[in-house]
Amino acid sequence: MEFSEKKQLSLLACKVRQHIIEGTFHAKSGHPGGSLSAADVITYLYFREMKVDPKNPQWEDRDRFVLSKGHAAPALYGALAVKGFFPEDEIQNLRKPSSYLQGHPDMKGIPGVDMSTGSLGQGVSCAVGMALAGKIAKKDYRVYAVLGDGEIQEGQVWEAAMFASHKKLDNLTIFIDNNNLQIDGTMDEVNSPYPIPEKFQAFGWHTVEIDGHDFDQIEVAVAEAKTVTDKPTAVIMHTVKGKGVSFMEHQVGWHGVAPNAEQYEAAMNELKAQYNALAAE
Repeated sequence: MEFSEKKQLSLLACKVRQHIIEGTFHAKSGHPGGSLSAADVITYLYFREMKVDPKNPQWEDRDRFVLSKGHAAPALYGALAVKGFFPEDEIQNLRKPSSYLQGHPDMKGIPGVDMSTGSLGQGVSCAVGMALAGKIAKKDYRVYAVLGDGEIQEGQVWEAAMFASHKKLDNLTIFIDNNNLQIDGTMDEVNSPYPIPEKFQAFGWHTVEIDGHDFDQIEVAVAEAKTVTDKPTAVIMHTVKGKGVSFMEHQVGWHGVAPNAEQYEAAMNELKAQYNALAAE
């Protein structure tokens, strides 16, 4: 990837992260940790890879995206706002009763959201259905989904994995946000799903492991998935919960807690400094 392209993606991801902090602060609730860890891949998909049109969110031939870990909605909303699906200042209304930006994605109320998600395990099942529909209709769109590593403890995920492999859905790519933390602790402490790549391979998937914060590696993984035939691809992303805000990184306590005023100011100052440093490169 050219330096200028990577710089632009890094700037966009930084803006998405600012929106994550902005939204959860004003809502006084939400899930900043896992939103921050997924911000880079969501940014890459919306600004580098997927065929989408903010002026025509229901475009029949668009690529589809499903945020299966629906509680990370602030990351998706941040990307959609920056992309132009709705005004960026709407982010401050996150989770408010009058707002269409609720705590989990709503396909009926939010422009650009392809599937309502929140109950873990169900989103990826819907993504599999979208991919199958594309095959039946002989469409060339691709389907992408992001799952949490804690989410793959759900049995429904593996039913979907088995079905996707059986149907040879090579138009489907999923990303596992493997930050190794879930609401109650580390993966090993709660219910270890490791080794993740070997499990998906056993279900007939092509697998790739990457640093989920490295745009070069994300690009290579997405390109590789598009060369695979007759099987879906699972990209296992090693990520940092709370990525981009130093005092949130690797901290399980930031799974579902909003920053207070002091923490908000510190986080925003840090992200703005990162943005300015990137812009000056």
